[in-house]
Amino acid sequence: MRSWAGLAVAVTLALPVGGCGISYPLTSLVPDTETTSSTKPKVVSPLSAELGEEDWRRARGALTIALDPQGNGSSVAWDNPDSLMKGNFAPVGQPFVKTDEICRAFLAGVTGQSGTTSLQGTACRPSGGEWVIKDVKPWRKPT
Repeated sequence: MRSWAGLAVAVTLALPVGGCGISYPLTSLVPDTETTSSTKPKVVSPLSAELGEEDWRRARGALTIALDPQGNGSSVAWDNPDSLMKGNFAPVGQPFVKTDEICRAFLAGVTGQSGTTSLQGTACRPSGGEWVIKDVKPWRKPT
């Protein structure tokens, strides 16, 4: 009887410890960078797929200055001599509050290898936060 009790204790202790050696492949949880990058290009800016990270950094700085509610309402230009990309932002109308954020409409121009694109959109920022473009679309001259 004693040997059965010893065996039962040994099995009971071995089962949880033995489970530590079991592994499961989790490769499906790791993104395949080759597949991801080849099937879907990384979009850096909502303005244009042509803008690289440095272009967007410069454009975002101009957007911040142009849309500043304390600013003079003038157009602000940006450019990147390395990529030859350039553009400008012009605020349209007065800032307004929407869902606890300060928002402002703007017109933008982006010039790159494929030509010049005129855009219109709205950007918002929470108090003390950065401007985020909420919507942007091709600019259509009012009729």
